[in-house]
Amino acid sequence: MLRTEYIATMPELLAGHAESRPEHIAYVDDERTLTYGALARTTARIAGHLQELGVGIGDRVLLYLDNRVEVAEAYLAVPRAGAVAVCANPSAAAGETAHILADSGSRVVITDAAHLAHVRELARDVELLAVVVVGDTGATGPVPEVAYADLLAAPSEQSPRDCLGLDDTAWMLYTSGTTGRPKGVYLTQRGCLWVVAACWAPIVGLGPDDVLLSPLPLFHSYALVLCVLAVAAVGATARILPRFSVSDIASRFAGGPEGDVTVFPRVPTMFHYLLDRVADRDFAAPGLRVCVSAGAILPASINERFEQAFGVRLLDGYGITETSTMVTMNWLTGTRVMGSCGLPLPGLTVRLIDPASGTDVPAGCEGELWVQGPNVTPGYHRLPDATAAALVDGWYRTGDLARRDPDGFLSISGRTKELIIRGGENIYPAEVEAALLAIEQIADAAVVGVPHSHLGEVPVAFVVPARAGGLDHDMVLSEARALLSSFKVPTRLIETDVIPRTGSGKILRFQLRQRYAEAYGN
Repeated sequence: MLRTEYIATMPELLAGHAESRPEHIAYVDDERTLTYGALARTTARIAGHLQELGVGIGDRVLLYLDNRVEVAEAYLAVPRAGAVAVCANPSAAAGETAHILADSGSRVVITDAAHLAHVRELARDVELLAVVVVGDTGATGPVPEVAYADLLAAPSEQSPRDCLGLDDTAWMLYTSGTTGRPKGVYLTQRGCLWVVAACWAPIVGLGPDDVLLSPLPLFHSYALVLCVLAVAAVGATARILPRFSVSDIASRFAGGPEGDVTVFPRVPTMFHYLLDRVADRDFAAPGLRVCVSAGAILPASINERFEQAFGVRLLDGYGITETSTMVTMNWLTGTRVMGSCGLPLPGLTVRLIDPASGTDVPAGCEGELWVQGPNVTPGYHRLPDATAAALVDGWYRTGDLARRDPDGFLSISGRTKELIIRGGENIYPAEVEAALLAIEQIADAAVVGVPHSHLGEVPVAFVVPARAGGLDHDMVLSEARALLSSFKVPTRLIETDVIPRTGSGKILRFQLRQRYAEAYGN
């Protein structure tokens, strides 16, 4: 069941595809098509040129550019130089990007014309060897600037080192920062490719004939492991979109030179919006065989409605950056439990621990999810205390609360730090959000706890109306009371245009609590 042939160094995997299927498309976007034969050459050239610029073994190279083929290419090229590829959210606030650049200690930044001005500003406060620019560079900045196209145009005088072992750090991604400042997470080839071998290949069936359509942000681990590494490992094709657009997505499924789309990965909110806006129109996806959801909790109601509307399996899974993404997954074959995130991956061990007593909880009871396996991160960058707190005797403490049914299916109920305690009663935001999303008037929702003088905390809901004209608050609350115990019903509905989320779809609850405090004074 474990596809061990995919647990190899990326240079070995790329060389195999370059020899056996050099003209097969690896990655394609609206500007560029990259075959496996070309990918082996270009990643070697980029690695050699980075070495010439002074990038050493273990140095970090920051990728700071929008979704495009070059991101996937650089993810594979930087480790070939013996360096570590770091990726930042190109839409992040200036302060967060500055933190990632300084904290990572990156020596080179690979960016695009759209972000070059910002990189030039950041470069004044750090020591960089060079800035590599995809597109027109224009005026010169404070450090040497090199055109990405020049790195591709000619072979380097240096061969790529190709020296990283399976257990060396090859990538470093920063956590979502849903509760505070992001932390750099070390990821290895073994950890990431073990997920390919245990999940994407055997469970989802990803293979060389698949075409994956990805609007996922490539700075996130979900996209790195599935849309870049898994695609390259099995020899499939990834059609990379610059962003997610409901109006644009339907036209992308058929007619491409690389073939019809067969696999469609997204985060739950994307499926919700697609269902809300496209389900009642003609939707042609002749080759689509499976959709995959991860990154946040997928409500059972959305899963069921999507499969009914589009006639294709939507598999939900659970994973986090610190586990090289996936921990559990629903299978294409066999039993599924809607609303659950599936079964633990083969070869992975999980425990549910009572946070108060530190003991394992029985089936049906809630506990903190602990994970042990080859995919667990070696630790956090320059944060030994945080590493020691998260990794206990080989177990990674996720901070997520979950339940396991008698058949082993796991359901995530929320974060330990997100629990709302109202007058002694526990409320999990995810449960309330699932109920609200089942109400026709609501397109998106997020629940947070706010202070209350007598009850300690009460839940309030930020909601995005499904249609213009706003919500009938009384009707929404009446429907919520039919779905939830009275103490779980939000005390207030706050309409908003959008729910702030990370690239993986996780709700930025601290922003909503700040917004509430600014508006209501507590």
